[in-house]
Amino acid sequence: MSKTSANAVLSLNEAIKNAFKKAMGNGLLPEAEIPAFIIEAPANRANGDLATNAAMAGARVFRMPPIKIAQAVVESINLEGTLFERCEAAGAGFLNFFFKKEYFAEVLAEIEEKGEDYGNSDFGQNKKYMVEFVSANPTGPMHMGNARGGALGDCLAAVLSKAGYDVYREFYVNDAGNQIEKFANSLEARYLQLYIPETPFPEDGYQGGDITDRAKEFAEINGDSFVNAEIADRKKALVDFALPKNIAKMQADMKKYRIEYDKWFFESELHNCGKVKEIIDLLTQKGLTYEKEGALWYKNTEILTKKYLEQGKTQDEIDKLELKDDVLIRANGNPTYFAADIAYHKDKFDRGFDTCINIWGADHHGHVMRMKGAMDAIGYNGDKLDIVLMQLVKLMQGGEIVKMSKRTGKAIQLSDLLDEVPVDSTRFMFNTREANTQMDFDLDLAVTQDNQNPVYYVQYAHARICSIFRNLEADGITKRSCTKEELTLLKESEELELIHHLAAYTDEIVASAQNYDPTRITRYVTTLATLFHKFYNAHRVKCGEESLTQARLTLCGCVKAVIKNVLTMFNVSCPDKM
Repeated sequence: MSKTSANAVLSLNEAIKNAFKKAMGNGLLPEAEIPAFIIEAPANRANGDLATNAAMAGARVFRMPPIKIAQAVVESINLEGTLFERCEAAGAGFLNFFFKKEYFAEVLAEIEEKGEDYGNSDFGQNKKYMVEFVSANPTGPMHMGNARGGALGDCLAAVLSKAGYDVYREFYVNDAGNQIEKFANSLEARYLQLYIPETPFPEDGYQGGDITDRAKEFAEINGDSFVNAEIADRKKALVDFALPKNIAKMQADMKKYRIEYDKWFFESELHNCGKVKEIIDLLTQKGLTYEKEGALWYKNTEILTKKYLEQGKTQDEIDKLELKDDVLIRANGNPTYFAADIAYHKDKFDRGFDTCINIWGADHHGHVMRMKGAMDAIGYNGDKLDIVLMQLVKLMQGGEIVKMSKRTGKAIQLSDLLDEVPVDSTRFMFNTREANTQMDFDLDLAVTQDNQNPVYYVQYAHARICSIFRNLEADGITKRSCTKEELTLLKESEELELIHHLAAYTDEIVASAQNYDPTRITRYVTTLATLFHKFYNAHRVKCGEESLTQARLTLCGCVKAVIKNVLTMFNVSCPDKM
């Protein structure tokens, strides 16, 4: 929470404890140990700014009805030196507290003092967190799931950083293994078909038009010189030509999407430096592998059964999961993707990360426990690997699902979306729904420049405040620093509601980081915009009293600062005019 709010809660906590002691000393309550209690904001601010369950929590130890305990606390409490003006007992034993007007002045003063740092905290204690997201297969273009994963992952990393974590962004490039072999086979077939039309296409090949395009580009440079080359040489030449182009396109798309990674980690590195072999040897040494049908298998069933039993599942519940063992090395001698993935996650923890977060598609659900179990199996803590599963995205236009790009006539790719929709809208709108919910992305709404578009609505609130400042400056009124006494002139309900919301920003950042849910912040800033518009429509900033005008300019400036704080954190532009 903000420094002002934190200090208010600490002082209130102490005042409540002292009230219990005084009530016991005066005979209003029997001698007993002070119960543990919580202090929180009530759902309805009409019931107070903060409330506690202290009286209800004390019913057992004091052997009294909560309402009588609450009345004893009210009679005994001393709020002098706190930011609270009064305490009331209500209902069956609630204790409600109301802020002094000085509290609201303190909140605004803190925001003005901290500026762009407002909302920062040391909650994360500088722990090293890696967020790995998108990690698209480089054998083809990125799609809508990658668009959503990119926005969620990048904004989650931003929120974690704001909450005091040392955050590292990484993209894992699957440039080795079975998918690259399929890539090579597909490119080879499309290349040969340019000169030998009857060349068959592999049944499991990649059918996308991008494969044909890359084969044609290769042919434009090399002609038919590889038609009669050795198969291995032809495939290598095609992959060496096409794969760097695909990866460069992915990197360009991410940059256009305003995502910068600390590292693009290539799977091939794990194979080339022997780390995949090392992990297979380690699992074998631990007795967790066996050979069958010419392949090397990992005892996934044994490992996960043990993990589930430790978690309290029954054997019948585990049996229903139909666990299966995994192949580590195929009969042809090639390691599987799963083997490389274990090596990759081991490498992450070896680099010193306290927690590793992966943003995965919901179709990877079955892979979550396998990877956590594998980390446990090699002596690492699988609970430090956290997976955010992301549901599917449907593109909508005119109330109908869109599957093909009007521009290319092909399946819509991330690059198509970024050509059609402003990046501001794309990043913001993908952060309006939690990862675990399916999402309809409305193309019509995303390009609309009115208040129905959520990012436009928030940006407009910022631009409106900038306009207020410009217009008043034209009238000879310039914002100046206010005294705290002047800020206490803000007492209208719309003003106090705004300040309450501003005070909650730091708490929202922390909650967003704790829950791996950056959508909390888009909801927060949207509500902030709504509350500002409500205030603006109810009250004139320029009024008859100069001090009140300046206090309202300070309030506007604080709202402006927090909106800019959020939009900048999420790499969304913050225009001064619209």
